[in-house]
Amino acid sequence: MASGRPSTPPQQPVSNSSAPPPSSLTPEQVKRIEINRLKAKALRDQREADARQSNDAATQRSGRSNLAAGQKRAYSAISTSNVPATLRDGRGKDPAKNGGFRPLDDIQPARNFTKYVEYDFSKMTDTKGGFLTAEDDPHNKALHAPNAEEKPAHMTLKEWERHQLLRSLRDRKEGPFEPGLSVLEREENKVCRECGSIEIDWKWDEIFGCAICNACKEKIPEKYSLLTKTEAREDYLLTDPELKDEELLPHLQRPNPHKSTWNNMMLFLRYQVEEYAFGKKWGSAEALDEEFNRREKDKKKRKEDKFKSKLQELKKKTRVEAYRRSRKAGGGGGEFGDEIGRGGKHTHTWGRAVENAEGIGVKTCVECGMEVEELEF
Repeated sequence: MASGRPSTPPQQPVSNSSAPPPSSLTPEQVKRIEINRLKAKALRDQREADARQSNDAATQRSGRSNLAAGQKRAYSAISTSNVPATLRDGRGKDPAKNGGFRPLDDIQPARNFTKYVEYDFSKMTDTKGGFLTAEDDPHNKALHAPNAEEKPAHMTLKEWERHQLLRSLRDRKEGPFEPGLSVLEREENKVCRECGSIEIDWKWDEIFGCAICNACKEKIPEKYSLLTKTEAREDYLLTDPELKDEELLPHLQRPNPHKSTWNNMMLFLRYQVEEYAFGKKWGSAEALDEEFNRREKDKKKRKEDKFKSKLQELKKKTRVEAYRRSRKAGGGGGEFGDEIGRGGKHTHTWGRAVENAEGIGVKTCVECGMEVEELEF
């Protein structure tokens, strides 16, 4: 389908055989053109360099840059050779001398941080706060004995927990540390003193010397229960030296349930405490009760005597205070020097003055014996 718009016909090549061919340059002309181009480029670079130098000088004097937008600064404007004295440069004054990094000696602190002191911990010596260490006295084993309650440095936390578990099992003689039982040597095995069982508590057997199983301990508490030191001292009237004697009364130590930092509890076996209290010290339970009642009576009597003495002191203070109040109110009572029992004021009757060893005359009252010194001018 043809369009009604006119179209431009294609251009026909025109051949002009009469036109002269383009002239070619000789090598001498090409050389001269290249030399002129290099000279012009050198002159232009020189003019730009002079303009930049004059620009930099004007900038340093006025503090403002005259460069046009998009024009680059010269290298001399940003080089470290022309750094002002007021500029703090962290690279130091001589980067080549200091290895090209920021040396701490050349950095000047700000005014607010002039009192700040930076320590070099690599050159410091740990003096352990003045305490003696193993390095000071390596041969003193008592001073530097290792603490069994602290984790050693070479142990991990898991290894330390396992070590504590094994130590507790070893102390209680449980698990792999429980003494072995032999079926062949049944006569030599220790059995429970109540039921004859061979499964006894080895910890109690070691400390108390009592072969008893756990079932019998729970079944007979009036005989195999544990008493604290306070209960043994107050209920059975035993003294501290007797309770601390392990040959006389063996005891089991347990951590204090009230506070872990307090001393360990001392637990005694009830039947051993009763055997010693009833059999050796007091003779019988009735004698222990009599001694307990006697001590209670003495304690009650001491409390009553103390109360009576306090009451007497209070009565004396009350009488003295009442006497003072009556004197202030104008009631009865005399002054110092009044005759007692006669109700009148005492009048001194002075004797003759007698000189003492210091040469001062002394007069003495004939009736009351009061002495006064007499000075003559």
